[in-house]
Amino acid sequence: VPCCSKMDFSPSNLFGYIEDLQELTIIERPVRRSLKTPEEIERLTVDEELGDIERAVYLLSSGQDIQGTSVVANLPVLMRQNPAETLRRVVPKIREVLHVAGVEMQLTAAVSFLTVLQEESVSIHTYSHSFLHIILQNLEHRDAGVSNAWLETLLAVIEALPKETVRHEILNPLVSKAQHSQTLQSRLVSCKIMGKLANKFEAHTIKREVLPLVKSLCQDVEYEVRTCMCRQLEHIAQGIGTELTKTVVLPELVELARDEGSSVRLAAFETLVNLLDMFDADDRSQTVLPLVKSFCEKSFKTDESILVSLSFHLGKLCNGLYGIFTPEQHLRFLEFYKKLSTLGLQQENGHNDNQLQLQTLEQEKKYISVRKNCAYNFPAMIVFVDPKNFQLELYSIFFCLCHDPEVPVRYTMAISFYEVAKLLNSGVYAIHKELVTLLQDESLEVLDALVGHLPEILELMANGGENNGSESKLLSIPDLIPALTTAEQRAAASLKWRIHEKLLQKYACLPHIISSDQIYYRFLHRTLTIILTNNVLPVQKAAARTLCVYLRYNRKQEQRHEVIQKLIEQLGQGKSYWNRLRFLDTCEFIMELFSKSFFCKYFFLPLLELTHDPVANVRMKLCSLLPKVKSTLKIPTDKHLLQQLELCIRKLLCQEKDKDVLTIVKKTVLELDRMEMSVDAFQKRFYENDLLDQEKETQEHLLLEMEQLEKEKQQNEGRSTNINDKIFEKKRRDSKTSSVLAKSITLTVPGSSSGTSVGKEDKKSKLVRSQSFNTQALHPKYSNIDKCPNKSSAAGYTSSVSGMGKSCMLSFSDDSFRPHSTGNSGNAAFPSSSSRGLFNSADQKNNGNKDSQSRKMSM
Repeated sequence: VPCCSKMDFSPSNLFGYIEDLQELTIIERPVRRSLKTPEEIERLTVDEELGDIERAVYLLSSGQDIQGTSVVANLPVLMRQNPAETLRRVVPKIREVLHVAGVEMQLTAAVSFLTVLQEESVSIHTYSHSFLHIILQNLEHRDAGVSNAWLETLLAVIEALPKETVRHEILNPLVSKAQHSQTLQSRLVSCKIMGKLANKFEAHTIKREVLPLVKSLCQDVEYEVRTCMCRQLEHIAQGIGTELTKTVVLPELVELARDEGSSVRLAAFETLVNLLDMFDADDRSQTVLPLVKSFCEKSFKTDESILVSLSFHLGKLCNGLYGIFTPEQHLRFLEFYKKLSTLGLQQENGHNDNQLQLQTLEQEKKYISVRKNCAYNFPAMIVFVDPKNFQLELYSIFFCLCHDPEVPVRYTMAISFYEVAKLLNSGVYAIHKELVTLLQDESLEVLDALVGHLPEILELMANGGENNGSESKLLSIPDLIPALTTAEQRAAASLKWRIHEKLLQKYACLPHIISSDQIYYRFLHRTLTIILTNNVLPVQKAAARTLCVYLRYNRKQEQRHEVIQKLIEQLGQGKSYWNRLRFLDTCEFIMELFSKSFFCKYFFLPLLELTHDPVANVRMKLCSLLPKVKSTLKIPTDKHLLQQLELCIRKLLCQEKDKDVLTIVKKTVLELDRMEMSVDAFQKRFYENDLLDQEKETQEHLLLEMEQLEKEKQQNEGRSTNINDKIFEKKRRDSKTSSVLAKSITLTVPGSSSGTSVGKEDKKSKLVRSQSFNTQALHPKYSNIDKCPNKSSAAGYTSSVSGMGKSCMLSFSDDSFRPHSTGNSGNAAFPSSSSRGLFNSADQKNNGNKDSQSRKMSM
């Protein structure tokens, strides 16, 4: 029946519904049959009056397997409660049951025995007496998983046992267990035990009793045994020392490296790489290097099984053999690494056969692992080629790995990006494009891997290159800010909020990387939006703390006031109680990052207003913050704020109706009464906190002073620019005046008064205007410097007016073009009032009509 239609209970349809219900009951019958019958429940029931030890013995004796497994899992608890009775009654029963126990009980027993050893519930002597024989008996279990579980327990026990016990109980029986006549499982167990015993005894004991068994197992007919023994040679070499390793272990490794089994050759190669530090230069050049070269040559041609391991150990190999490489060998290994780094990217598959496609998929997975290992070894290869040669030798490979189509490769590059940046040091700018690429990667896993060391990477990018000035930080990486904002938006749009939280936490480093204005316009408002709109609490708290860091290092007071106002209005006075709770979180971060005086100035009173909040959760959180709030006050400076705090607490005690809030208020009052107030002067008990607070306050004042200095610097730069422009304008006007004057001198007819008066009027107006501009442009403290030339020019002008005709014009011309040269001691002594009168008259002459000017000039 469709969900949207109504059920019809008419007789015709009712029988159909009954048949459907009968079918459902038939389906449920097997489920009911699988439940326990009353007889089974009776058999599983245990008397409640039995003690823990009696119940354990009863369940092991007559209970079912699941009950026995429960007793074995509870063995560490019994050993802690009653070790003597447990060893006397329970452990023997467990020993009997394990002979016929299933896999689950065997695995549980191995874990419980190891837990008893780690907890040291009994002495090691008692443990070896009670548990060691059980472990050795079950060591060769037919199930491989059970055998390995007991072996892990035994290897842990060997470290704790005394040498004599190990010799008698483990080493002596090992000689017979390692013979070729024993089972495969027995010989494999013997190999692993011998690797553990190498660090337990002295070198001569190992040489006499262990090494003959090692040589025998290295020549075993089964390749599994040879592989297992080969992997234990590393531990044995560390136990016997350098000399015996060179004479005994190295020949065995060389022979195993040429074994017919690929797994044996792989184990020999990896062991050889791990033991590289124990070989001298001769062994490396004569024995190890030829083997490594043969492995590299065969890896592409006949033995691709070693390719993944070779790519993983290549960095360690290249740096371990660096001292014995010739330039040709050095170049060959570098080219081999480059080839591995792009393996599988250029190949195409045109076959349609299913088997070939399956092989191609397996091969593709292998190639992805190879490129991932190359990304893992990239920092080691930078050391191999020298960071100075990075741009020439390795940048192309770095680019390919960062743009690899597979996420695991790019993920590994993102993890190792910080190591690469550290190695490049001053040349880190070469990889800034790849940083932007990984920040914009489509996979959030890659972004998560990169963000782990993002502050360190950005600091290296900003300070590691040639440009260390604050103005050039962003100019060197123009795409950095868009990449950072895109990364945050992609993390916010995903469901992986932990990556978003981590990203916001790491973005708190940006004030040390980019300018304050860039943070204000590109990050700060976005962070505030996250606090207001995001629904994940950890993300909101991370955004709130990062916002406080941005505010802490903002260098403009106007922007700081705007942010503070938004925090108070949109969070502290927000309509949603959730926003008001976030305001309390923000106040906590403010108290942590800023000085006490800053918090008291801007946030103390808005915080106390929330004592009247209608939501009980807000009042509860506020009450829990009040001790921290009180610790920000200093007496007697903040005495009025202390009175406000006490008033709010009294109102809460008298008017609070919510029981939970009232309980927290009473606890808070007791805590506040025990608190000691800090004073303005330093106190011994608060010395460290006061010193830290003073440092924060000093930094805040320093930011204000820096802002004021920047403003003054900008004003001075603007003033100097205006002065330079006006001086240039004066020179231009003077040059124009001189050219006009020269024309008037050559063209004026002697005795012609009209031309002379117009020329005088034009020159005088230009001269006075130019001098007036120069006087206004200079700083007031230099005004006397300008007054003297103007007085002298006025005197020259007066003397020139007394002349007649052409001589009068020439005298005026001389004084106007050389005002400083015509000054004398008498002119310099003019009173200031005459100077002011002269400028006023000059202004009147400039602003008056042409008729009045011509009359004055003609006079």
